[in-house]
Amino acid sequence: MSGSLSHSGGCQCGAVRYRIAGTLGYPHLCHCRMCQKAGGNFFMALAGCRMERFEITRGDPRWFSSSDPCRRGFCDRCGTPLFFKTVDSPYVSVTIGSLDKPEATMPVSQDGVEARISYFDRLFSLPEKATDRSDMPDGNNRIARSNHQHPDHDTAAWPLAKD
Repeated sequence: MSGSLSHSGGCQCGAVRYRIAGTLGYPHLCHCRMCQKAGGNFFMALAGCRMERFEITRGDPRWFSSSDPCRRGFCDRCGTPLFFKTVDSPYVSVTIGSLDKPEATMPVSQDGVEARISYFDRLFSLPEKATDRSDMPDGNNRIARSNHQHPDHDTAAWPLAKD
């Protein structure tokens, strides 16, 4: 469980924001094939709460039914996967990576391991390096100066008004 009194998060562009009152339950990595496809990645990291503690504070996410009992919420502007909801369940899960403070929510389990990518356990032995965009003029600096990503905290409006 993540012990914070509240959590906030949202999509990459800032069009959809949410808040959770209280703790997040059962943070986990789901390796099922539907989560791989929904996240476009090896797994989806999720943590949940009861619906009455969850609120959308900005925007209106779109929903896709990945199966009859399961829906996935995302931002229709930037495509960020945000939510997982089983129909008729009192719980909703958020993607841990969409939290403003994802570091505060440590997964406790790996689920759907029957579909886990066969080389997943070897990824952590790969060489590591910092981001290097020397393939373009002014590389990392150019990206930092032109960043359109929403910051990791709530804002009154987004994008911010230009002077």
